[in-house]
Amino acid sequence: MADKLGIITQNLQEVLNEQIIKQAIEVEQRPLKIYWGTAPTGRPHCGYFVPMTKIAHFLQAGCHVKILLADLHAFLDNMKAPLELVAYRVKYYERILKSMLTSIGVPIDKLTFVVGSTYQLSEKYTMDIFRMSSLVTQNDAKRAGADVVKQVESPLLSGLIYPLMQALDEQHLDVDAQFGGVDQRKIFVLAEEYLPSLGYKKRAHLMNPMVPGLTQGGKMSSSDPNSKLDLLDDAKTIKKKIAGAFCAAGVVDGNGLIAFVEYVLLPVSKLSVTNVGDEKVMIEKEAKFFIDRSEKWGGPIEYSTIEQLKEDFASDKLSPQDLKQGVTDALNKLLDPIREEFNNDPSFKELEAKAYPAPVVAKPAKKKEKVLGSKYLEAMEAKKKREAEKATADGPVDEVAVKIDETKITE
Repeated sequence: MADKLGIITQNLQEVLNEQIIKQAIEVEQRPLKIYWGTAPTGRPHCGYFVPMTKIAHFLQAGCHVKILLADLHAFLDNMKAPLELVAYRVKYYERILKSMLTSIGVPIDKLTFVVGSTYQLSEKYTMDIFRMSSLVTQNDAKRAGADVVKQVESPLLSGLIYPLMQALDEQHLDVDAQFGGVDQRKIFVLAEEYLPSLGYKKRAHLMNPMVPGLTQGGKMSSSDPNSKLDLLDDAKTIKKKIAGAFCAAGVVDGNGLIAFVEYVLLPVSKLSVTNVGDEKVMIEKEAKFFIDRSEKWGGPIEYSTIEQLKEDFASDKLSPQDLKQGVTDALNKLLDPIREEFNNDPSFKELEAKAYPAPVVAKPAKKKEKVLGSKYLEAMEAKKKREAEKATADGPVDEVAVKIDETKITE
């Protein structure tokens, strides 16, 4: 049982109410029920491998895992997309997340995907929102969503409803625990404080760290194209982006590439699936992160622990260029099956195009015709009149001149 707890909590930054997890797996001796939610807004990027790796751990520990595709949350988050577009993004998210899990060797037959609007529009859920909104203050709701909901100068009421719904999802999805990034912590605390007031039990909360992006500071984000690696980027683009990533020699803290090795590449390398009868079971093998380093700089090297990699990088035994080469090779290996599935499936491509249509380029506005004033028109008329009078005065002279030219003088 202790092994299960270790697998569930490994590589997490924080766990709230760990006793709830122990109660389920040790005392009640049943699978832990847990959910992870994602709002289908921007395109999923390689940072999503962090939660996917943890979902693999949960399944390995025998947990019952639900993935919530929170379509209404996506709509409420400062109206990032209309509901019609969100509907396509829900389908795209499910397709790409399944492809990601398959690429790291996770059996998806034990996963349950749930679309938020299938239960969040029910009478009971709606009544719970009203009940909770009568307890939570405006300031508490705003503070809870501060790190998740897009903050604007004049916030919409929808941004205050968002954290309330995320708290209620724990009850209506019937889980023991919710998993998310550490940026969700304030919403998790809101859930712990207010669900008991509605007569519902507290849940455990598991948080993974936020992996730094490719630029200096900040996380990998869909809204910042310079910080992220897209799941459908080709191999050359991945290599180019990683080559340009922030990676100061000897600096471990804030290094997004080292964090990606720690929370994705090394854990994924440990995953393995074996058949037990008719069932696929996940097991662990030795972790490996291989760098095909040039013989000029010491030859190929392999790491089985992140501590050794960090030590070598801090002491300049491992250069930024070699680290980038290793991450590029390992990541492209993970992305190859995803790209292959996408490129060989027209329905996948069609779904992506509908979920993220190309932006419409606005046509330049036609130049308005200048409206001429009455004084200008009068002046133009006077000018035309003067030119006509001049032409009339010059007419006879011109006629005589022509006749003289045409006359031949005979001697």
